[in-house]
Amino acid sequence: MVFKVPVRKNQILRQVVERINQDEELLQLWRCANINSVDRMNYPDHGLVHIKIVANMALKLIRMLAGANVEMSVTADYDLEVDDAEVIVVLAACLHDLGISVHRDNHETYSIGLANLKAKELLDGLYDIPQRTIMLSEILHAISAHHWEQSCLTMEAGIVKVADALDMTRGRSRIPFEAGVTNIHSVSAAAVDRVRIAQGVQKPVRVEIIMSNSAGIFQVDELLKRKLSNSTIAPYVEVVAHIEGKAEKRLLELYTI
Repeated sequence: MVFKVPVRKNQILRQVVERINQDEELLQLWRCANINSVDRMNYPDHGLVHIKIVANMALKLIRMLAGANVEMSVTADYDLEVDDAEVIVVLAACLHDLGISVHRDNHETYSIGLANLKAKELLDGLYDIPQRTIMLSEILHAISAHHWEQSCLTMEAGIVKVADALDMTRGRSRIPFEAGVTNIHSVSAAAVDRVRIAQGVQKPVRVEIIMSNSAGIFQVDELLKRKLSNSTIAPYVEVVAHIEGKAEKRLLELYTI
């Protein structure tokens, strides 16, 4: 599989994506993370599939927010460009779960050390030293803050935190189910059919979650809600979840955050 995001006219992001796809060590670290997560702990995929989903979600979120004139922190604090903020969220998304290759418990902490070295390599020569240092700091902050309990200090970190939670569809439960593992994570993920990000009605961004079964509420209430409420982008995002189809007795018609 190839890592791919819509780079548009962001030339630095284009070079970063090319470097990612040529980085054998990074590709193997994603595989190692999946061995620990899927094969050894019966958790959903946290390898390249998860990374691609989170990176693309994050990129869509940042572009919609920037299009609604929401200022990115790296622009407000360091006078860098939105293109640089895009590089930050994509690299943070790519590197946020590297620590699972060590252990899933406290993986955010392990990810910091691995991501510091890897991000420095991937950005080498694309920025001068002071700018690269800023970029590294912002990337590492976003990684450290992707756990729901950790506070976000930047818009970019909030975007990565929420994008991580939006990887919640039934494909996330395929591997555990095939292995005969049933838990609240796999069952609730199996109930979520689609996640859409679109222009909001009352806020700039609307996240719509389509479920086949009310079990999917666990994904929304226990995972997404906790991350969104403890993020910097909560004021700009509305969430609507609803059930399609008539396969079950509906316990509720509509759920909103």
